[in-house]
Amino acid sequence: MISLSSAEINAWIVAFFFPLARILALLTAAPPFNNAGLNAQVRLVLGLAITFAIAPALPTIAAIDPASGQGLLILAQQLLIGLSMGFAMRLVFTAVDLAGTMISNQMGLGFATAYDPQSAAQTAVISQFLGMLALLIFLAINGHLMVIATLGESFVLLPITAGAIASASWLNIANAGGMIFSSGVLLSLPVVVALLIANIALGVLGRVAPQLNLMAIGFPITIVLGFSALIVSLSYLASPLQALFEFGLQSMLGYFVVVS
Repeated sequence: MISLSSAEINAWIVAFFFPLARILALLTAAPPFNNAGLNAQVRLVLGLAITFAIAPALPTIAAIDPASGQGLLILAQQLLIGLSMGFAMRLVFTAVDLAGTMISNQMGLGFATAYDPQSAAQTAVISQFLGMLALLIFLAINGHLMVIATLGESFVLLPITAGAIASASWLNIANAGGMIFSSGVLLSLPVVVALLIANIALGVLGRVAPQLNLMAIGFPITIVLGFSALIVSLSYLASPLQALFEFGLQSMLGYFVVVS
């Protein structure tokens, strides 16, 4: 008859439960796993599969009672690490959504919104189009596999121990929100500049020929020019998006400062 002591049972629980907490937290926050099309059951099964695959190769975890105060503290830390890593990757797609919103507003299509299941809110149609394009490019370069590989590497760089993360790490993650605005502006800059030139030209035309109804001709001109500039810029969008994805993958671990 096989008998297990409480220490051995706790060791088994710690070896699988703490990594599972970090993995499930990341799957909840990181694209494309946070898509509304993946329900909680699918994420749970995927998290269990990843945990069983990488748990034997993880560094040895110290013997800790998972029901103790220290065990609960480590559990909370793993949840925060997983959510922060997913948030770092989510910033990339938020920057793409911001670029689409800026383009829509400049084209005069800010009112054209539809329900986006990714963000569970009404978003501009151009923003949805660019977001879907970015997600397809991300899947085409096996970005989802890179996220899982980065997650496995995090257990080596950020081992499961109490007090391993410096407080400056959370400040770094909060400051990373500025990347949304800078990257969003850079992605939308070609289309926005083209529309800005068109609006300046329409303004000059309105001064030269006041009898023209700029409200009647300006709106279709900006829409046609905006779509034309967007179509032209799509050919050059892959490289910036790939660089943005690489930044997101690096930031999943780069924001953290380990206490020595």
